[in-house]
Amino acid sequence: MNAEAIGWSNGEWNSADALGIPLTDRGLQLADGLFETILVQDGQIRLLNEHLQRWQRSAAWLGMAAPPGAEELKELISEAINRTTLNREGSAGALRLNWSRGSSSGRGIGLPSDDPNPTRHRFWLTLQPHQPGFEPITAWVSVLEQRNPNSVLSRCKTLAYGQSIQARREAQEQGADVGLLCNTSNDLCCADSANLLVHRQGEWITPPLSSGCLPGVMRAKAVEQGMVREASLGEELNAHDNVLLINSLSCRSLKAVNGMVLNPWSEPERLWQQLISG
Repeated sequence: MNAEAIGWSNGEWNSADALGIPLTDRGLQLADGLFETILVQDGQIRLLNEHLQRWQRSAAWLGMAAPPGAEELKELISEAINRTTLNREGSAGALRLNWSRGSSSGRGIGLPSDDPNPTRHRFWLTLQPHQPGFEPITAWVSVLEQRNPNSVLSRCKTLAYGQSIQARREAQEQGADVGLLCNTSNDLCCADSANLLVHRQGEWITPPLSSGCLPGVMRAKAVEQGMVREASLGEELNAHDNVLLINSLSCRSLKAVNGMVLNPWSEPERLWQQLISG
């Protein structure tokens, strides 16, 4: 098989839309699970260990069994890459690792008495072509949705993305590309699928994890390398800010927010490449 986009589930390789999971899976029914989206570039997986550390940490926070580790996954990921066109120089793709609490015998949200049970948990992956994005975009600050900094779910990349979807829908209805989210204290904390980096008064800052933003892998690397300092952004951006929306698959400058024109940062790709390669 040398498909453009493939999946693996329960020991079987096939196109992602040909594979399935049981209708009783809690990830499907209740969004009770986690995922990681990881860059594949030039046939190589990028920042795998950093993503798996967050994956395993989040599983522990949610009382789930530990998901597969690096040694279990490397051979499977290598096979996935070699089964696609993403093993070529100049190629790029998105690998998604999924981990659900698996199927329950009955209905409802209650957990089985032997939970967490690693034999019941379910893992599957997909891999598809995807070019990293660096073009400037516009944003809208959501009025309808807010991040809860006190919820453990805000610290985990769960299957439940309804809030981000609604923030994106709201933004698109206002003619913008993406949504920005404040927390319950009305401080800006993140975008609908990316972390915020803001160049303000000569330095890069990003909201602290206590704001309720997702602990993004690229955000963490920027902080660890001393490129970015954690600091509150307050309730709004200002016209002198340079703003980047960053994740493992993109780094985009904001050219406007809520109709206010911003000056896009000139080299988002250079900053992103420095982090993805570090």
